[in-house]
Amino acid sequence: MSFSDFSKVETVKSLNEFLADKSYIDGTSATQADVTVYKAFQKTYPQFTRWLNHIASFTEEFEDLPAGKAPAASAAASSATDAADDDDLDLFGSDDDEVDEEAEKLKQKRLEEYAAKKAAKGPKPTAKSIVTLDVKPWDDETDLEEMLANVKKYETEGLTWGAHQWIPVGFGIKKLQINLVVEDSVSLEDLQAYIEEDEDHVQSTDIAAMQKL
Repeated sequence: MSFSDFSKVETVKSLNEFLADKSYIDGTSATQADVTVYKAFQKTYPQFTRWLNHIASFTEEFEDLPAGKAPAASAAASSATDAADDDDLDLFGSDDDEVDEEAEKLKQKRLEEYAAKKAAKGPKPTAKSIVTLDVKPWDDETDLEEMLANVKKYETEGLTWGAHQWIPVGFGIKKLQINLVVEDSVSLEDLQAYIEEDEDHVQSTDIAAMQKL
């Protein structure tokens, strides 16, 4: 069905079918056609539109929401859908820009309550990982203590250096293996690039292990 045929779409069910393989009413980006249809749907079903937009704001908390009367609610939703399918939805009727004021006030009230609830919970804990980093020297004559000191000169917010050890790799050469705790905002690539700039001591670096905390 092309946009020129869209005036034939009269019910919620047919609108749903029309959008089954589309993201927009016409073309591959949002246009005034989408605005017209959205406003028409909002005008015809203001309470349902308000509820749908409001519940969508809880998407990240779906799993944590308390139990409700799901069977009754599901039956009501099913009945409402069936009823909506039987109603005419005048998508190309009067373009009335006035929104139900009561519905809009209720929507704003719910959004404010949701924002206050999230603020009361406080910020989510910062995601962190513990990383084991291998730093390989050039040879057995490399000053390992100096190399270690240069590695730990790298400081940035969200990074904490931990314990280290020297691991034999053969021919008298020992590599540095050091642990660090980093927040997700810390770039390990930048860290490795900084360490590898110490060409007098460092041959290469490698992430030996990484685990979320």
